[in-house]
Amino acid sequence: MVTKTEKAVEEKLSIQEAADRTGVSPHTLRYYERAGLVPSIERTSSGHRRYSQDDLGWVGFVCKLRRAGLPISKIRQYVKLQQRGGETLSQRFDLLTEHRDVIRSQIAELSDTLEYLDAKLRYYADVIAGRADDCV
Repeated sequence: MVTKTEKAVEEKLSIQEAADRTGVSPHTLRYYERAGLVPSIERTSSGHRRYSQDDLGWVGFVCKLRRAGLPISKIRQYVKLQQRGGETLSQRFDLLTEHRDVIRSQIAELSDTLEYLDAKLRYYADVIAGRADDCV
């Protein structure tokens, strides 16, 4: 049986193990920490980083925010707000809501573009199949 203390030790991962679990390179993990995108990572007495499950959760969250196009400065702002605690809930909510609205707008624009391209491709398919004349 694994004790609570042993479990806590098991949950701490090296930077390479954290990279393997998150799909992010060790270089990127170091950058995220230096840039203030993840809260301070625990270190061993020899200075090696040790990642907890919470740390991996932060890395995953940052990756999603980056994929969604949130600027690093906004992610850093979010992290600082989160570290101040519950008094900043509405500010964090507003920050994420604002970016969600930006993403929805981008999705709408991309959807319009996709519809246009699909129509153009249908037209070309008809021309190629001899069902329409190429006049555009």
